[in-house]
Amino acid sequence: MGSSKAVVCALAFVLLLAAETAAGASCDATALSPCVGAIMLGGAVTPGCCARLKAQQGCLCQYARNPSYAGYVGSPRAQGVVQACGLPKPKENI
Repeated sequence: MGSSKAVVCALAFVLLLAAETAAGASCDATALSPCVGAIMLGGAVTPGCCARLKAQQGCLCQYARNPSYAGYVGSPRAQGVVQACGLPKPKENI
């Protein structure tokens, strides 16, 4: 049952990312989908994930301020992914 909850959470995260795309044309949160496994399930951080994070780096603080994403962005796994990709930690209260 635990793995099905993880899949549901991962799918919910992807749907939230899709909703962000409609809200902000310059920031495409769906581009971060290669990072879902690492953030939601603790999987390996892939080069594709890091490339997408770097491309969206200017949007990370916006995502951190968004109440729909703040919990994901501030999670220990997400912070680990950001660190593994060599990016600065997004600040939620900018």
